[in-house]
Amino acid sequence: MRLRHLLLPLLAVPLLAACVNDGATYEIDNTREHVLSVIREQPYFWDSKVELFLVVSRMPVCLRRHSLGAGTERSRVEVWQVPSGAFIVRVGKRLYATETQTCESFAKLDAEPVEGMGELRGIFRVRKGEWVFVKEAAPGAEDAEE
Repeated sequence: MRLRHLLLPLLAVPLLAACVNDGATYEIDNTREHVLSVIREQPYFWDSKVELFLVVSRMPVCLRRHSLGAGTERSRVEVWQVPSGAFIVRVGKRLYATETQTCESFAKLDAEPVEGMGELRGIFRVRKGEWVFVKEAAPGAEDAEE
């Protein structure tokens, strides 16, 4: 009887190992109080869909979590900053706009803004098996790990 109680949890470990539940953070002004984070959640190992969430935070003033919809385990999330200080987030072909003054404004965009996307700050992506934020490199620098 004791052996069965020990084996059952061990059999479940490979099933749970395939699930994704992690996050990475972009520190906007190099402090942990002003950040954009992207969280990935895959509750079921048999489902290739990964839910993506954007957490917008400027502590102690505001903190909000917004849904970026579904992606895959390899989806990339680009972060652009426009001159006004707002951010544009791109997931595949989907675009969203958000801000960190109140953390409440969040909207899906139909197309790129006519004024442009602003400055690319970096990309949330899988690198060496981990979900990380990769800051935008200097122009002309190549990222060999695609």
